[in-house]
Amino acid sequence: MNVRQLNAASTDSTLPALPEASHWAPDSWQQHEALQQPRYEDAAELAEAGAHLARLPPLVTSWEVLSLKQSLAEAQEGHRFLLQGGDCAESFGDCTSPIISNRLKVLLQMSLVLVHGLKKPVLRVGRFAGQYAKPRSTDSETRDGVTLPSFRGDLINGQAFTPEARRADPQRLIQAHAHSALTMNFVRALIDGGFADLHHPEYWDLAWVERSPLAAEYRQMVANIGDSLRFMETLAGPIAGFSRVDFFTSHEALLLHYEQALTRQVPRHRGWFNLSTHFPWIGMRTAALDGAHVEYFRGISNPIAVKIGPSVTPERLLPLIDALNPHDEPGRLTLIHRMGNAQIANALPPLLDAVKREGRRVLWVADPMHGNTESTSNGHKTRRFDNIAGELDQAFDIHAAAGTRLGGVHLELTGEDVTECMGGARDLSETDLDRAYKSMVDPRLNYEQSLELAMLIVRKSGGMG
Repeated sequence: MNVRQLNAASTDSTLPALPEASHWAPDSWQQHEALQQPRYEDAAELAEAGAHLARLPPLVTSWEVLSLKQSLAEAQEGHRFLLQGGDCAESFGDCTSPIISNRLKVLLQMSLVLVHGLKKPVLRVGRFAGQYAKPRSTDSETRDGVTLPSFRGDLINGQAFTPEARRADPQRLIQAHAHSALTMNFVRALIDGGFADLHHPEYWDLAWVERSPLAAEYRQMVANIGDSLRFMETLAGPIAGFSRVDFFTSHEALLLHYEQALTRQVPRHRGWFNLSTHFPWIGMRTAALDGAHVEYFRGISNPIAVKIGPSVTPERLLPLIDALNPHDEPGRLTLIHRMGNAQIANALPPLLDAVKREGRRVLWVADPMHGNTESTSNGHKTRRFDNIAGELDQAFDIHAAAGTRLGGVHLELTGEDVTECMGGARDLSETDLDRAYKSMVDPRLNYEQSLELAMLIVRKSGGMG
């Protein structure tokens, strides 16, 4: 029985209606132009790895996916705020307990700042457990007269500049699934074990936080929350829900062979779910309306997101919205704008006006990172904190002027003591970048820069004096 026969065979009237995805199957993207895909030398080896992957257990569940979709629908109505953050590109070598727990600590601390300041629930989504592939500007790289394929992330090839490492290896699909499963298992264990308990925010401390100029302000905030919690529990007894939080994963669904293999049908729900992650997104370079990524995304039941940059026009955006969310389903579609501090004032308002005028239901989220990347004289890719904060500051004002709502942020960050973005609380300079620049691809905010940005969001929203 093929995919369309399976869909037609279900007659259970209690199931929700299928989204409009005529002539769609998990592999129908292969009939479209697929950008940013590696060249595999052995098609049989790739097919065998895909078949193996398709037999492995999923990484997330359909009920978790649907829970997130409901929460995103609430964020669209202004009842929640989305905090989406994590590494620019995960590596297999970073699948260690300290790195995973530090990444989780940063997101928990940021969410605590946001909950306290915004006075609304925060939806926590990590860019991890699958963020192993990255788009590249060119297919190849040349050094000293030698040309090899570009490094596209651990899901595809290795970073070392050798023919063996740069070969696109299908076995890495299986390795990525294993590392994602290990990461998810550890995150779930931490959260279920009380790691996110608001009674014990000291669990979230990072070893190097005491050097941060923001440490005192954060500790005072934690003390205030603790006092309020103890006061409420003195009056009403233990309050359920403070010992754990909901936490979801996301990644750019770039390598479509990997995503296809983890796209499954499940009991009691019609349609298809991408069970490699809760919240996949389409990058700006692969968002062509007639491209393979849009074709794949239009048929899955997950909540999805699309990155949009300054070159996107209303004439391009509205048909894309119609293709990905034809029934205007609540919580289905998030638009992540990444314009750059210098371009957002001109590029964003026409898009907001067009989507509002047409009555499309979307969640608007700001990515102030990707439009503000630059290179230094010593060869590092970096971002200036002032530009990141400036774009975010403008985004709030532009949405307010348009009568729309900025419902979240999408950040590249880490819990490690890195020096990759300039500026921030300790005013990192270009010379500071050499001290602890660890990113494989893009520069990330470190802990104190991330916390400073969370405080900026709260102040901009009127939550602090």
